[in-house]
Amino acid sequence: MRPPVSVPTLSRRAKVVIGAIAVLLVLFTAIGTLTNVYVDYLWFDETGFTEVFWTELQTRALLFAVAGVATGGLTALAIHLAYRFRPAFRPMSLEQQNLERYRQSLEPRRALVLTGVAVVVGLFAGFTAQGSWETWLTFRNAVPFGEVDPQFGLDLSFFVFEYPFYRLLISFGFAIVLLALIGSLLTHYVFGGLRLQTPGQKLTGAAMIQLSVLLGLFVALKAVAYWFDRYALVYSDRGGLFSGASYTDVNALLPAKTILVFAAAFCAVAFFANVVVRNFRLPAAALVLLLLSSLVIGVAYPAIVQQFVVRPSANEREAAYIERAIASTRAAYGLTDDDVEYVDFAEEATGDDVDTDAALAQLRADDATIPNARLLDPNVLADTFTARQQIRNVYGFPERLDIDRYTIDGETQDYVVAVRELNSEGLSENQSTWINRHTVYTHGNGFVAAPANQVIASQEGGEPNFTSRDLPTTGDIDVEQARVYYGELIQDAGEDVYSVVGAPEGAQAREFDRPEDGSDGEVNNTYDGEGGVAIGSFFRQLTFAIHYRERNFLLSGAVNDASKVLYVRDPRERVEKAAPFLQVDGDPYPAVIGGRVTWILDGYTTSDAYPYSERMELGEAAQDALTGQGTTALPNEQFNYIRNSVKATVDAYDGTVTLYEWDEQDPVLQAYRAAFPDVIEDRDAMSEELIGHVRYPEDLFKLQRDVLTRYHVSNPSDFYSQNDRWAVPADPTVDTEEAQPPYYILAARPGEDGAIFQLTSALNAFRRQNLSAFISASSDPETYGEIQVLRLPGNTPFRGPQQVQQSFNTDDEVAQDLTLFNSQNSQAVFGNLLTLPIGGNGLLYVQPLYVEGTGENSFPLLRKVLVNYGGRVGYADTLSDALDQVFGAGAGDTATDSDDPGTTPDTEEPTTEPTTPAEPTTPPADGGTPEVGLDAAVTELDAALQALADAQRAGDFAAQGEALARLQRAVEAYQAAQSAAATPTG
Repeated sequence: MRPPVSVPTLSRRAKVVIGAIAVLLVLFTAIGTLTNVYVDYLWFDETGFTEVFWTELQTRALLFAVAGVATGGLTALAIHLAYRFRPAFRPMSLEQQNLERYRQSLEPRRALVLTGVAVVVGLFAGFTAQGSWETWLTFRNAVPFGEVDPQFGLDLSFFVFEYPFYRLLISFGFAIVLLALIGSLLTHYVFGGLRLQTPGQKLTGAAMIQLSVLLGLFVALKAVAYWFDRYALVYSDRGGLFSGASYTDVNALLPAKTILVFAAAFCAVAFFANVVVRNFRLPAAALVLLLLSSLVIGVAYPAIVQQFVVRPSANEREAAYIERAIASTRAAYGLTDDDVEYVDFAEEATGDDVDTDAALAQLRADDATIPNARLLDPNVLADTFTARQQIRNVYGFPERLDIDRYTIDGETQDYVVAVRELNSEGLSENQSTWINRHTVYTHGNGFVAAPANQVIASQEGGEPNFTSRDLPTTGDIDVEQARVYYGELIQDAGEDVYSVVGAPEGAQAREFDRPEDGSDGEVNNTYDGEGGVAIGSFFRQLTFAIHYRERNFLLSGAVNDASKVLYVRDPRERVEKAAPFLQVDGDPYPAVIGGRVTWILDGYTTSDAYPYSERMELGEAAQDALTGQGTTALPNEQFNYIRNSVKATVDAYDGTVTLYEWDEQDPVLQAYRAAFPDVIEDRDAMSEELIGHVRYPEDLFKLQRDVLTRYHVSNPSDFYSQNDRWAVPADPTVDTEEAQPPYYILAARPGEDGAIFQLTSALNAFRRQNLSAFISASSDPETYGEIQVLRLPGNTPFRGPQQVQQSFNTDDEVAQDLTLFNSQNSQAVFGNLLTLPIGGNGLLYVQPLYVEGTGENSFPLLRKVLVNYGGRVGYADTLSDALDQVFGAGAGDTATDSDDPGTTPDTEEPTTEPTTPAEPTTPPADGGTPEVGLDAAVTELDAALQALADAQRAGDFAAQGEALARLQRAVEAYQAAQSAAATPTG
């Protein structure tokens, strides 16, 4: 026999070095972790949401402790018992001789090894369990839905709140028993209780008892799991086209699961009986029987039923279960008959053969839709807002602007709105020192708004009519506090940029506020808002120095006794942090409420456990052609229930976060309100002014329209055959196949009086370009959330968005202009293609066409308006003229731009004189476009393009506008010359 090999020992010096390194690592890790937690707490304390902090922390700690102690403790107990009842004498076989070295190594350290195993296993289990804190809170605070599922007759709260927690317990039960079984097996093997290669008895009596009990517990848990698997059938996807229990699940798998419950229970009893019998033949036979049963009745039998009973007549067999899926999916996504109104639209129309006379009469009588037809595309005009209203490089606007409505002088109008934010990434190199970045350039300033249906009818032409603008903000929207310390652009490389603000009384202001009127100087400001965490003490300065790894918190004179730190400044991140149980819409928008700039956000409660409802991917369903333009999509998590349950606001000046209950009937929100009783305010606490600015959220609307493409069908046979399926059209203004985004418009809906602010989208036939439906969701306070679906006749080839865009692109006059606009120095930019229902028989498409230079400082200006009605194309400088082209004279009288309501801004800027044309022009008698020869027109076109290029290189925005106006006149002259050249002379 070989002597056992001893474990080498470390020298005293090596132990000291290793110990010191370990202590330092633990110390640095602990300091960093505690600092982060403390900084987090300070943020919650500043915002008034400490209840969220403590409730989440306590819940996580409770789950961590319970799961950690239970898993680590029971695993250690099983190992201890296996060691405690090890055999005193072992046959000295070769196997046992080889194990002796391990026994000698473990014996002196068994307490340390056992403790280490318990700690490691417990930590792993604790960290896993604490992530399910929301599952525990909703289980503990569950409220009834008041509706029962059609299969088991249980209230839906069982599936949404209780079932996930029971599955969590079962999972941890399996993990504990499995870890205890593995630990016991290894211990028995090392210490001789289990002898795999030794002749004779393989297990000692103690080992057989312990392993029998553990295996019995495992199989007993399997019996419980089989019982709960019955309820999991409400989430089955066996039906393929629908979710929930199918014919096979109910008639084959459900009885099989019930039988397996008893089979597993019998198998568990057999293992427990082995404590007395001590013969593994009976439990082994029971286990084999269980495995065979699970394969035969749990797998094979349902497969046979599905193949030979269901598939030959699936539409009939699955009809009742499809009805369940349709009803549940509609309810889960807020699309029941109480939420959605289906209207058969244009029943008398025949596609392109439209009654323009009737439409003309409706247009002339229209005082809601056409006057509010939107010409400004918020997804295109960010560069225009930047060029005309940026003021300084430290400011900026988001890539995607927002649409909201305001009532001025009794008239409600939709506006393209934005706030002039601090753009941290726009700071120049010499502005990016720590002092400048964190103590001087701390905030944005100003609210900018332009009526969505107007442009300036001036020499420059095509610019938004900024009715709220400049610094300090002036205009028809009263803004008392326009400073923006909390916004979407205050970040660097995607990370929050903190600011150190505040100064002692009487100290000189250091924060840049705005340029000084009439000079090159600047006005500075000292923040006096309620936001921010005070860091006047040395301890807090040290805390933030460690947290941000920045020594200037301790060394800089800009940090003083009155200083505060503003951090977590993105509105969406603030709401997500204050309410971690919510999913927050990707598009916060600014509104002026009570004279203060306020960010408004939508919060969703979601669940992935609503029975019979189709599951979707949050992020995938919210994707569209504009998702990358300033909109953060929802996280890509599975869910099958959603409610717009919360409206949230973030004050742009002091960062105050306020959460309001919006959906008072949502059981999921009620459960969270029970868990966090003081976090969400009642809906009655919302001011009328705030309610007047709420919008139906885009992300929710995109999810709902996706669901409606399949679940607008009520007949199970039609649903199964998918012969009336719809599809979200691709955005025709971009080259990708991404979905067309929904659009906010102010318009009248068929059957309703007056214009309402609504979110709209067209829907095509599945894999076709023909239009099948038009959906709109009201944002009006009186009818908020009411969804109207206009269903077009299935046998009528109404043009879809891409077909309409094609009709624009191939129009002769449009094609000629596009050739000219898309030159070396400019490019054409199509705006959003809006769909407007007119009367009861037609859909009017309206699209703005912008021209943008290709230079670095260029920006788009509105040049043309396109309309399409029944295949007829109108193309003109104004919406009024384009409508006249389609319907005849007088059709565009109600359009806002028929009388050029836009006004020239008060500010005057230098203009660039146009280059003299190569040949003199003669103005026509009617004052229209001057008549020129074809060669002269081409020369003037080249000169206009050159002037535009010169203006872009010089960065002269006014000159660019003048050059674009000149280019437009040159295009018209060229077209007139072409027509004259093509006309035969008599």
